[in-house]
Amino acid sequence: MPSIGLGLYRMFSHMGEGFGRRALNKRLGLGKEDPERVAERMGIAGRPRPDGPLVWFHAASVGESLSVLDLIRRIELRWPELRVLVTTGTVTSAQLMASRLPENAIHQFYPLDFAQPVRSFLDHWQPDLVLWTESEFWPTMLAEVKRCKVPLILLNARMSERSAKTWRWAPAAAKRIVRSFDIIMTQDQATRDRLLRMGALPDCVEVTGSLKDSAAPLPHDDVERKRLNARLGATPVWCAASTHRGEETIVAQAHRLARRSAPGLALILVPRHPERGPEVASMLESDGWRVGLRSRGDDIQESDEIYVADTLGELGLWYRLCPVSMVGGSLVAIGGHNPFEPAALGSAIVHGPHIANFEDAYRQLHKAGAAVEVTGAADLAAAISDLVRPDRAATMATAAWDLSSAGAGTLDRVLSLLSPVVAEAVKR
Repeated sequence: MPSIGLGLYRMFSHMGEGFGRRALNKRLGLGKEDPERVAERMGIAGRPRPDGPLVWFHAASVGESLSVLDLIRRIELRWPELRVLVTTGTVTSAQLMASRLPENAIHQFYPLDFAQPVRSFLDHWQPDLVLWTESEFWPTMLAEVKRCKVPLILLNARMSERSAKTWRWAPAAAKRIVRSFDIIMTQDQATRDRLLRMGALPDCVEVTGSLKDSAAPLPHDDVERKRLNARLGATPVWCAASTHRGEETIVAQAHRLARRSAPGLALILVPRHPERGPEVASMLESDGWRVGLRSRGDDIQESDEIYVADTLGELGLWYRLCPVSMVGGSLVAIGGHNPFEPAALGSAIVHGPHIANFEDAYRQLHKAGAAVEVTGAADLAAAISDLVRPDRAATMATAAWDLSSAGAGTLDRVLSLLSPVVAEAVKR
């Protein structure tokens, strides 16, 4: 029986395009869309389609897009005749892809999930294979891809218990969505179990591990690392990475408490969304902190108590400089961010209680003694005061690095399962 919910959604996708345009205009006004490329969100391509077979990767945002970069490189090396298209949905991810994608790969913004933009997108790009990442399900696009009889694979699938419970309110829709995919590769067994309960076919679902675990270490400018390391000298320093609104206040309170037992302690604070940097710096300055702001050209000074690192693509630099990192999105109800990024770069890991997005990764890190959970400012201050001691940080960082290295086989497993499908797409 067709899903009533999906039927209503598809009806809206045909009739609600005007609503989509108004929402897009509102996002433009808020600076959440690129005005020079906003047409791509309506399915109007910004680039010509290259000749030859084309594989399309969809990655919702920064973390997802970074997780597939190594896979894209491996596919291009093995099948040089194949062209790669990558879509993402955020301005930040687009900026990052501009500097990280292989030279021959194309980036476009993902179209709004209305019938006309979706069809315009597919008519132009005509992909021979579609590789989706994680769990962003857009019903109109998935239905149109299947209508075009294009193989559709879900990579790095992640389904939290909370999301799974939401889908239980629409079981027919859930079943139809998960059965859109010919193959599903999950990050963990828990996700596989949840997708099976949603209606996925057992033979189509494989546990491969997380591509985020196996991704190459975040890049950095080593000349800049050495320069900043020399400027910091013996100053003890920690990092609060990928923070969201509401977390900076908690982090600042913890920093004030931690400085009582570690005089001179400095904090490098990296907002998840770099455009928030000036706002965060202003808030901290009004609270009496001496603050440096990277986007306005401030260099790290000995007098800085907090340095707001609000530039794109430098997280690898900050993780390498700091022996201890608090991974943000976890002190407020965001769901956490990838802990294997600091783990691969020798930084001990601290996080809050909201880690649903990476629950399996954190479970592994705790089992290895490589991470500490905190619940608020006092807990965080105590953890930082303890871990800035070189012996404590080194022990945890080594455990974290050992665990992150063990995930290197994930990429090989994914590529092995993909190989027959990619080879067939090349022949299409």
